[in-house]
Amino acid sequence: MRSWLCALVFLCFATGISFADPIPSGRGRIEISYQGAPLTLFTYKPAHYTDGPLLVVFHGIVRNADIYRDQAIVMAERFGAVLVAPLLDEARFPEEWYQRGGLLDAAGKAAPRDQWHFNVVPAIVAATRSREGKPALPYYLIGHSAGAQFLVRLAAYLPGEAKRIVAGNAGSLLFPSREHPFGYGLGGLPPELSDEAMLKRYFAAPLTLYLGTGDVTPKKRFDASEAAMRQGPHRYGRNQAGFELARKLAQERGWTFNWRKVESPGIDHDAGRMFAAKEVEDALFGPK
Repeated sequence: MRSWLCALVFLCFATGISFADPIPSGRGRIEISYQGAPLTLFTYKPAHYTDGPLLVVFHGIVRNADIYRDQAIVMAERFGAVLVAPLLDEARFPEEWYQRGGLLDAAGKAAPRDQWHFNVVPAIVAATRSREGKPALPYYLIGHSAGAQFLVRLAAYLPGEAKRIVAGNAGSLLFPSREHPFGYGLGGLPPELSDEAMLKRYFAAPLTLYLGTGDVTPKKRFDASEAAMRQGPHRYGRNQAGFELARKLAQERGWTFNWRKVESPGIDHDAGRMFAAKEVEDALFGPK
C-alpha cells in the first residue's frame, strides 16, 4: 500500500495533477498557502471552460479583490479564461510596499530576492496550474490603479512567464531614469537594481500600458506628491510620458522594446469600464 501511494504522489507531481479541487465553475473563493500563511483568491470559471488561459487580476489600494473579480468576469467569459483575483491584504502587503514590491528593506537597502512581494505571482500561478492539472497553463496579468503600479514594477524585476502584463491607469510609473527617486524612477537604488542589465530586462518585458484617455481628473487617493507630479499632472499624462521615455531610450541604445500602449477613448479611472472595453482584447493579446 505504501509503495502504491508513493507512486501515485510521484505521478501527480510529474503530470501536474493535484489533490486539491480544481477552480469551481462560476464565482468561487479558495485559499492557497503563501510563505506559510493562507492567501485568498477570488475566482471565476466559465461554465463551459475547456483550455483557455489563466487571467490573474490585481486590485487597487482599497483591496477589494472580490469586486475586481466581479468586474473582470466579462473578460473571463469573453476570452474563455479561468480567472483569479488575489486579496493582497494590507497587513502583509502594506501600501508603500504593494506598489513597490518590497525591493528595499526598512534601511533602504536591497532586500533579498526571496523576500520581494512580486514572488506572490509565481506562487499564485503554480497553485492554479496545480489545481487545474495543467502545469503549462499560459497566464496573463492585469491590474488597475495600484494593481497596475505593482505590475509595472514587477515587469521591471520579475516578469516571469507571463504572456502579457497589462497595467491599467497606473497612478505612477517606474521611469527608467535616475533623475526620479525610487519608486518613481531609479534614483537611489543600488546598482544591482538599476544597472544596464536591469533596463534591458525591463524594456524587453511584455508590458502593456492600458490607458483610459479620460483619466485626467484627480480622484481620491491620487498621488499628488512632488515626485509624482514630476511625472505629469494626471495618470494619463504620466503613462504617456513614461512610455515615450522608455521607447526613446531603448531605440537610442538598440535594445529590444516589447512594451505596447493601448488606449480606451473617454474612460476615466474606472476598472470595470476598462475591463469591459473592446480595447482590452488588444491590451492583452495584441491587435488582430
